[in-house]
Amino acid sequence: MSNLTRWNPINELEDLMGRYNRMFGVSRTGSEGKDLFSRSDWAPAVDIKETDNAFTIEAELPGMDKKDVKVTVRDGVLSIEGERKHEEKSDDKKVHRVERFYGSFMRRFTLPENVDDNSVKANFKDGLLTLTLQKAEPKEPKAIEVDVQ
Repeated sequence: MSNLTRWNPINELEDLMGRYNRMFGVSRTGSEGKDLFSRSDWAPAVDIKETDNAFTIEAELPGMDKKDVKVTVRDGVLSIEGERKHEEKSDDKKVHRVERFYGSFMRRFTLPENVDDNSVKANFKDGLLTLTLQKAEPKEPKAIEVDVQ
């Protein structure tokens, strides 16, 4: 039996617009600079792996502290959100180039039905957030007897 993932064309469009904005250096500060589909300033890269017992999601969050990251599970959707703050400006140095992304981010993942929502474990070390989600036993369909009169 294979797991199906729901296709959401809006998410793909958001990803495409984000890549376009990053490629061309489009500023996304201020309300007039935000595009219609933008939900965050940047999106961390993630790897999703599966074993017989669990799913593992690893998100790259360099330069961030665990207090700046929030992980929630609600209605079968896992959300990772947070903010990477830009370093304070200083009068004693010039900035020649800024290529790292700063600001808020949010990544959402629809969990398969065979995941135990209450089993999420998080570990944050050296800028890598690792989430482990244990698989649950598949739920047996419940038969309901209908009395036809």
